[in-house]
Amino acid sequence: MTAEERPGEADQDQGPLSIFDHDDEQDPSAEEEDAAPRRRRGRRLLVWTLAVLLVLFGGGFGALVWTADHYASSVSRIPNAFPTGPAAQQPAAVPHSGQTFLLVGLDARADGPTTGRAAKAPAWQAGAQRSDTMMLMHISADRKSVSVVSIPRDTWVPVPGHGKAKINAAYSWGGPALMVQTVQDLTRIRIDHLAVIDWNGFRALTDAVGGVDITVPRTIEAKGDAREWTAGTHHMDGAEALLYVRERHGLPNGDLDRTKRQQNFLRALMLRTMDSGTLSSPARLTGLLGTVGDVVSVDDRLGNGDLYDLAWSLRGVRPDGVHFMNAPFGGFDTVDGQSVVLMDDGAAGVLWDAMRTDRMDDYLAQHRTSADTLGDKVD
Repeated sequence: MTAEERPGEADQDQGPLSIFDHDDEQDPSAEEEDAAPRRRRGRRLLVWTLAVLLVLFGGGFGALVWTADHYASSVSRIPNAFPTGPAAQQPAAVPHSGQTFLLVGLDARADGPTTGRAAKAPAWQAGAQRSDTMMLMHISADRKSVSVVSIPRDTWVPVPGHGKAKINAAYSWGGPALMVQTVQDLTRIRIDHLAVIDWNGFRALTDAVGGVDITVPRTIEAKGDAREWTAGTHHMDGAEALLYVRERHGLPNGDLDRTKRQQNFLRALMLRTMDSGTLSSPARLTGLLGTVGDVVSVDDRLGNGDLYDLAWSLRGVRPDGVHFMNAPFGGFDTVDGQSVVLMDDGAAGVLWDAMRTDRMDDYLAQHRTSADTLGDKVD
Protein backbone atom coordinates (compact mmCIF):
# COMPACT_ATOMS: atom_id res chain seq x y z
CA MET A 1 0.00 0.00 0.00
CA THR A 2 1.41 3.38 -0.96
CA ALA A 3 1.40 6.50 1.17
CA GLU A 4 -1.29 7.91 -1.14
CA GLU A 5 -3.57 4.98 -0.31
CA ARG A 6 -3.16 5.01 3.47
CA PRO A 7 -5.84 6.03 5.00
CA GLY A 8 -9.07 33.47 13.95
CA GLU A 9 -10.68 35.45 12.00
CA ALA A 10 -9.32 36.46 8.63
CA ASP A 11 -10.15 39.67 6.85
CA GLN A 12 -13.14 39.02 4.66
CA ASP A 13 -11.44 40.04 1.43
CA GLN A 14 -8.41 37.85 2.00
CA GLY A 15 -9.87 34.36 2.28
CA PRO A 16 -8.23 31.71 4.43
CA LEU A 17 -4.73 32.63 5.48
CA SER A 18 -1.87 30.18 5.12
CA ILE A 19 0.71 29.61 7.82
CA PHE A 20 3.23 31.60 5.79
CA ASP A 21 1.14 34.72 5.19
CA HIS A 22 2.98 37.96 5.99
CA ASP A 23 1.93 41.57 6.29
CA ASP A 24 3.17 43.52 3.28
CA GLU A 25 5.41 45.52 5.58
CA GLN A 26 7.24 42.34 6.53
CA ASP A 27 7.98 41.31 2.96
CA PRO A 28 10.65 43.71 1.66
CA SER A 29 11.29 43.69 -2.09
CA ALA A 30 15.00 43.13 -1.45
CA GLU A 31 14.16 39.53 -0.64
CA GLU A 32 12.61 38.87 -4.05
CA GLU A 33 15.94 37.86 -5.58
CA ASP A 34 16.15 34.82 -3.31
CA ALA A 35 12.44 33.96 -3.50
CA ALA A 36 13.01 30.66 -5.32
CA PRO A 37 15.42 29.23 -2.71
CA ARG A 38 13.10 30.41 0.05
CA ARG A 39 10.14 28.70 -1.63
CA ARG A 40 12.11 25.48 -1.78
CA ARG A 41 12.98 25.81 1.90
CA GLY A 42 9.37 26.74 2.60
CA ARG A 43 8.09 23.49 1.16
CA ARG A 44 10.39 21.51 3.39
CA LEU A 45 9.78 23.85 6.30
CA LEU A 46 6.29 22.47 6.81
CA VAL A 47 8.03 19.76 8.80
CA TRP A 48 9.12 21.87 11.75
CA THR A 49 6.21 22.14 14.10
CA LEU A 50 3.89 20.09 16.20
CA ALA A 51 1.06 20.93 13.85
CA VAL A 52 2.83 19.05 11.05
CA LEU A 53 4.84 16.94 13.41
CA LEU A 54 4.95 13.78 11.35
CA VAL A 55 6.01 15.70 8.27
CA LEU A 56 9.06 16.75 10.22
CA PHE A 57 11.11 13.90 8.92
CA GLY A 58 10.65 15.18 5.38
CA GLY A 59 13.44 17.69 5.92
CA GLY A 60 15.64 15.10 7.55
CA PHE A 61 14.88 12.53 4.88
CA GLY A 62 15.80 14.88 2.08
CA ALA A 63 18.87 16.46 3.65
CA LEU A 64 20.29 13.59 5.70
CA VAL A 65 19.08 10.40 4.06
CA TRP A 66 21.95 8.45 5.57
CA THR A 67 20.60 9.08 9.09
CA ALA A 68 16.87 8.90 8.32
CA ASP A 69 16.37 5.54 9.98
CA HIS A 70 18.21 6.70 13.09
CA TYR A 71 15.99 9.74 13.58
CA ALA A 72 12.77 7.94 12.72
CA SER A 73 13.65 5.21 15.22
CA SER A 74 14.40 7.79 17.91
CA VAL A 75 10.74 8.83 18.10
CA SER A 76 9.03 7.07 20.99
CA ARG A 77 6.01 4.92 20.10
CA ILE A 78 2.80 4.77 22.14
CA PRO A 79 1.23 1.30 22.44
CA ASN A 80 -2.54 0.78 22.60
CA ALA A 81 -3.24 4.29 21.38
CA PHE A 82 -6.52 3.44 19.64
CA PRO A 83 -9.90 2.21 20.88
CA THR A 84 -10.39 -1.54 20.70
CA GLY A 85 -14.18 -1.67 20.33
CA PRO A 86 -15.96 -3.48 17.48
CA ALA A 87 -15.28 -2.17 14.00
CA ALA A 88 -18.95 -1.31 13.63
CA GLN A 89 -18.54 1.24 16.43
CA GLN A 90 -15.59 2.97 14.73
CA PRO A 91 -15.92 5.54 11.93
CA ALA A 92 -15.54 3.85 8.57
CA ALA A 93 -12.39 4.62 6.63
CA VAL A 94 -13.10 6.56 3.43
CA PRO A 95 -10.90 5.28 0.57
CA HIS A 96 -8.55 7.77 -1.11
CA SER A 97 -9.45 10.54 1.36
CA GLY A 98 -5.99 11.40 2.69
CA GLN A 99 -4.87 10.96 6.29
CA THR A 100 -5.98 12.54 9.55
CA PHE A 101 -3.77 12.89 12.62
CA LEU A 102 -4.76 13.85 16.16
CA LEU A 103 -2.10 16.14 17.63
CA VAL A 104 -2.14 16.44 21.41
CA GLY A 105 -0.23 18.71 23.80
CA LEU A 106 -0.27 17.47 27.39
CA ASP A 107 -0.66 19.51 30.53
CA ALA A 108 1.43 16.96 32.45
CA ARG A 109 1.53 17.03 36.22
CA ALA A 110 4.89 15.26 36.38
CA ASP A 111 8.23 16.87 37.19
CA GLY A 112 10.04 15.08 34.34
CA PRO A 113 9.23 14.63 30.64
CA THR A 114 6.32 12.29 29.88
CA THR A 115 6.67 12.15 26.09
CA GLY A 116 9.51 11.29 23.75
CA ARG A 117 12.69 9.30 24.22
CA ALA A 118 13.69 11.46 27.20
CA ALA A 119 10.53 10.58 29.17
CA LYS A 120 11.14 10.12 32.88
CA ALA A 121 7.47 9.54 33.71
CA PRO A 122 4.69 7.52 32.05
CA ALA A 123 2.96 9.13 29.06
CA TRP A 124 -0.34 8.46 30.81
CA GLN A 125 -1.44 7.77 34.33
CA ALA A 126 -5.04 8.10 35.40
CA GLY A 127 -5.60 11.66 36.60
CA ALA A 128 -2.01 12.75 35.97
CA GLN A 129 -2.41 14.58 32.66
CA ARG A 130 -5.07 16.36 30.69
CA SER A 131 -4.80 17.22 27.02
CA ASP A 132 -4.13 20.94 26.94
CA THR A 133 -4.04 21.24 23.15
CA MET A 134 -5.95 19.22 20.56
CA MET A 135 -5.66 19.64 16.82
CA LEU A 136 -6.92 17.55 13.94
CA MET A 137 -4.48 17.67 11.05
CA HIS A 138 -5.81 16.48 7.70
CA ILE A 139 -3.42 15.80 4.82
CA SER A 140 -5.17 15.64 1.47
CA ALA A 141 -4.94 12.53 -0.68
CA ASP A 142 -3.13 14.48 -3.41
CA ARG A 143 -0.65 15.77 -0.80
CA LYS A 144 -1.17 19.37 -1.93
CA SER A 145 -2.88 20.76 1.16
CA VAL A 146 -2.85 20.43 4.95
CA SER A 147 -5.65 21.63 7.25
CA VAL A 148 -5.22 21.98 11.01
CA VAL A 149 -8.35 22.44 13.16
CA SER A 150 -8.07 23.26 16.87
CA ILE A 151 -10.65 21.93 19.32
CA PRO A 152 -10.65 24.11 22.49
CA ARG A 153 -9.82 22.05 25.57
CA ASP A 154 -12.97 23.23 27.41
CA THR A 155 -15.32 22.03 24.66
CA TRP A 156 -18.31 20.26 26.26
CA VAL A 157 -18.73 16.83 24.67
CA PRO A 158 -19.85 13.29 25.47
CA VAL A 159 -16.91 11.21 26.75
CA PRO A 160 -17.61 7.47 26.29
CA GLY A 161 -18.34 5.85 29.62
CA HIS A 162 -18.31 9.13 31.54
CA GLY A 163 -21.21 11.24 30.30
CA LYS A 164 -20.62 14.83 29.22
CA ALA A 165 -17.44 16.65 30.23
CA LYS A 166 -14.76 18.96 28.96
CA ILE A 167 -12.97 17.21 26.12
CA ASN A 168 -9.57 17.43 27.81
CA ALA A 169 -10.80 15.12 30.58
CA ALA A 170 -10.84 12.17 28.17
CA TYR A 171 -7.05 11.84 28.21
CA SER A 172 -6.97 12.09 32.00
CA TRP A 173 -9.57 9.35 32.42
CA GLY A 174 -8.55 6.90 29.72
CA GLY A 175 -5.34 7.99 28.05
CA PRO A 176 -4.75 8.11 24.28
CA ALA A 177 -7.35 5.47 23.39
CA LEU A 178 -10.21 7.30 25.13
CA MET A 179 -9.03 10.62 23.70
CA VAL A 180 -9.08 9.18 20.18
CA GLN A 181 -12.47 7.56 20.74
CA THR A 182 -13.94 10.81 22.07
CA VAL A 183 -12.72 12.80 19.06
CA GLN A 184 -13.87 10.11 16.63
CA ASP A 185 -17.33 10.01 18.21
CA LEU A 186 -17.53 13.81 18.07
CA THR A 187 -16.44 14.17 14.45
CA ARG A 188 -17.15 10.75 12.89
CA ILE A 189 -13.68 11.07 11.35
CA ARG A 190 -11.39 8.06 11.53
CA ILE A 191 -8.12 9.02 13.22
CA ASP A 192 -5.21 7.42 11.37
CA HIS A 193 -2.39 8.44 13.71
CA LEU A 194 -1.65 10.20 16.99
CA ALA A 195 1.25 12.46 18.03
CA VAL A 196 1.79 13.71 21.59
CA ILE A 197 4.12 16.27 23.17
CA ASP A 198 4.15 17.66 26.72
CA TRP A 199 5.16 21.14 27.87
CA ASN A 200 8.70 20.04 28.75
CA GLY A 201 9.03 19.02 25.12
CA PHE A 202 7.47 22.26 23.94
CA ARG A 203 10.13 24.28 25.73
CA ALA A 204 12.94 22.10 24.38
CA LEU A 205 11.66 22.31 20.80
CA THR A 206 11.42 26.10 20.99
CA ASP A 207 14.92 26.44 22.41
CA ALA A 208 16.29 24.06 19.76
CA VAL A 209 15.58 26.68 17.07
CA GLY A 210 16.92 29.55 19.16
CA GLY A 211 13.51 30.88 20.21
CA VAL A 212 10.74 32.45 18.13
CA ASP A 213 9.57 35.97 17.29
CA ILE A 214 5.94 36.69 18.19
CA THR A 215 4.27 40.03 17.49
CA VAL A 216 1.60 41.14 19.95
CA PRO A 217 -0.59 43.67 18.09
CA ARG A 218 -1.81 45.55 21.19
CA THR A 219 -0.90 45.65 24.84
CA ILE A 220 -2.69 42.98 26.87
CA GLU A 221 -2.99 44.09 30.49
CA ALA A 222 -2.18 41.76 33.36
CA LYS A 223 -5.23 40.05 34.81
CA GLY A 224 -5.12 37.68 37.77
CA ASP A 225 -2.23 35.30 37.22
CA ALA A 226 -1.86 36.39 33.59
CA ARG A 227 1.14 38.62 32.85
CA GLU A 228 1.11 41.80 30.81
CA TRP A 229 2.07 41.56 27.14
CA THR A 230 3.20 44.85 25.65
CA ALA A 231 2.49 45.64 22.03
CA GLY A 232 5.36 44.82 19.71
CA THR A 233 7.57 41.92 18.70
CA HIS A 234 8.91 39.64 21.43
CA HIS A 235 11.73 37.14 20.97
CA MET A 236 10.61 34.24 23.16
CA ASP A 237 12.64 31.35 24.47
CA GLY A 238 10.91 28.12 25.41
CA ALA A 239 9.83 29.28 28.87
CA GLU A 240 8.32 32.56 27.66
CA ALA A 241 6.67 30.91 24.63
CA LEU A 242 5.08 28.44 27.00
CA LEU A 243 3.56 31.31 29.00
CA TYR A 244 2.30 32.83 25.75
CA VAL A 245 0.49 29.72 24.50
CA ARG A 246 -0.90 28.59 27.85
CA GLU A 247 -2.35 31.92 28.94
CA ARG A 248 -6.04 32.62 28.52
CA HIS A 249 -7.30 34.58 31.54
CA GLY A 250 -6.01 37.88 30.20
CA LEU A 251 -7.62 37.35 26.78
CA PRO A 252 -11.09 38.61 25.85
CA ASN A 253 -12.27 35.29 24.39
CA GLY A 254 -10.45 32.99 26.79
CA ASP A 255 -9.97 29.48 25.40
CA LEU A 256 -10.72 30.55 21.83
CA ASP A 257 -8.00 33.20 21.85
CA ARG A 258 -5.71 30.66 23.46
CA THR A 259 -6.03 28.27 20.52
CA LYS A 260 -5.24 31.16 18.19
CA ARG A 261 -2.06 31.82 20.18
CA GLN A 262 -1.09 28.18 19.85
CA GLN A 263 -1.58 28.33 16.10
CA ASN A 264 0.27 31.65 15.90
CA PHE A 265 3.20 30.12 17.76
CA LEU A 266 3.37 27.22 15.32
CA ARG A 267 3.45 29.64 12.42
CA ALA A 268 6.22 31.62 14.10
CA LEU A 269 8.18 28.44 14.79
CA MET A 270 8.08 27.53 11.12
CA LEU A 271 9.20 30.98 10.06
CA ARG A 272 11.97 30.98 12.65
CA THR A 273 13.25 27.66 11.40
CA MET A 274 13.34 28.97 7.85
CA ASP A 275 15.04 32.23 8.77
CA SER A 276 17.59 30.67 11.09
CA GLY A 277 19.12 28.53 8.37
CA THR A 278 18.39 25.30 10.21
CA LEU A 279 17.58 23.37 7.05
CA SER A 280 20.83 24.37 5.38
CA SER A 281 23.01 23.54 8.38
CA PRO A 282 23.62 19.81 9.01
CA ALA A 283 24.63 20.54 12.61
CA ARG A 284 21.48 22.54 13.39
CA LEU A 285 19.28 20.12 11.51
CA THR A 286 20.60 17.09 13.36
CA GLY A 287 20.22 18.97 16.64
CA LEU A 288 16.58 19.75 15.93
CA LEU A 289 15.82 16.23 14.73
CA GLY A 290 17.47 14.87 17.86
CA THR A 291 15.35 17.13 20.04
CA VAL A 292 12.19 15.94 18.31
CA GLY A 293 13.15 12.34 19.05
CA ASP A 294 13.65 13.32 22.69
CA VAL A 295 10.30 15.02 23.20
CA VAL A 296 7.71 13.57 20.81
CA SER A 297 5.72 10.34 20.98
CA VAL A 298 3.59 8.82 18.19
CA ASP A 299 1.34 5.78 17.98
CA ASP A 300 3.02 2.45 17.33
CA ARG A 301 1.11 1.95 14.08
CA LEU A 302 3.33 4.62 12.53
CA GLY A 303 6.44 2.76 11.46
CA ASN A 304 9.67 4.16 10.09
CA GLY A 305 8.58 3.26 6.57
CA ASP A 306 5.34 5.20 7.07
CA LEU A 307 7.36 8.27 8.10
CA TYR A 308 9.53 7.97 5.00
CA ASP A 309 6.56 7.51 2.68
CA LEU A 310 4.68 10.42 4.21
CA ALA A 311 7.68 12.74 4.08
CA TRP A 312 8.41 11.91 0.46
CA SER A 313 4.77 12.24 -0.61
CA LEU A 314 4.60 15.73 0.93
CA ARG A 315 7.59 17.10 -0.94
CA GLY A 316 5.28 19.07 -3.26
CA VAL A 317 3.16 20.76 -0.57
CA ARG A 318 3.27 24.52 -0.97
CA PRO A 319 3.09 26.94 1.97
CA ASP A 320 -0.18 28.46 0.76
CA GLY A 321 -1.73 25.00 0.94
CA VAL A 322 -1.59 24.85 4.76
CA HIS A 323 -4.33 26.43 6.90
CA PHE A 324 -5.10 26.77 10.60
CA MET A 325 -8.61 27.27 11.95
CA ASN A 326 -10.80 26.72 15.02
CA ALA A 327 -13.72 24.33 15.20
CA PRO A 328 -17.01 26.28 14.81
CA PHE A 329 -17.88 28.09 18.04
CA GLY A 330 -21.37 27.81 19.55
CA GLY A 331 -21.01 30.01 22.62
CA PHE A 332 -19.86 29.90 26.25
CA ASP A 333 -21.84 28.30 29.05
CA THR A 334 -21.58 27.22 32.68
CA VAL A 335 -22.33 23.58 33.51
CA ASP A 336 -22.16 22.33 37.11
CA GLY A 337 -20.07 25.36 38.00
CA GLN A 338 -17.64 24.81 35.12
CA SER A 339 -17.03 27.35 32.38
CA VAL A 340 -17.31 25.46 29.11
CA VAL A 341 -17.11 26.06 25.36
CA LEU A 342 -20.01 24.91 23.20
CA MET A 343 -19.50 23.78 19.64
CA ASP A 344 -21.82 24.84 16.84
CA ASP A 345 -22.83 21.30 15.96
CA GLY A 346 -24.48 22.21 12.67
CA ALA A 347 -21.54 24.21 11.32
CA ALA A 348 -19.08 21.71 12.77
CA GLY A 349 -20.85 18.87 11.00
CA VAL A 350 -20.19 20.56 7.66
CA LEU A 351 -16.50 20.96 8.53
CA TRP A 352 -16.09 17.39 9.76
CA ASP A 353 -17.81 16.05 6.63
CA ALA A 354 -15.42 18.04 4.45
CA MET A 355 -12.43 16.69 6.35
CA ARG A 356 -13.78 13.13 6.31
CA THR A 357 -14.29 13.19 2.54
CA ASP A 358 -11.13 15.14 1.68
CA ARG A 359 -12.91 18.29 0.49
CA MET A 360 -11.20 20.83 2.74
CA ASP A 361 -10.13 23.09 -0.12
CA ASP A 362 -13.77 23.33 -1.24
CA TYR A 363 -14.85 23.98 2.34
CA LEU A 364 -12.40 26.84 2.76
CA ALA A 365 -13.43 28.37 -0.56
CA GLN A 366 -17.12 28.23 0.38
CA HIS A 367 -16.66 29.48 3.96
CA ARG A 368 -13.93 32.05 3.46
CA THR A 369 -15.81 34.71 5.45
CA SER A 370 -17.27 32.47 8.15
CA ALA A 371 -14.54 29.93 8.92
CA ASP A 372 -12.55 30.90 12.01
CA THR A 373 -9.19 30.86 10.24
CA LEU A 374 -5.94 32.21 11.65
CA GLY A 375 -5.39 35.87 10.82
CA ASP A 376 -2.18 37.86 10.76
CA LYS A 377 -2.90 39.71 14.04
CA VAL A 378 -3.34 37.57 17.13
CA ASP A 379 -3.77 38.87 20.69
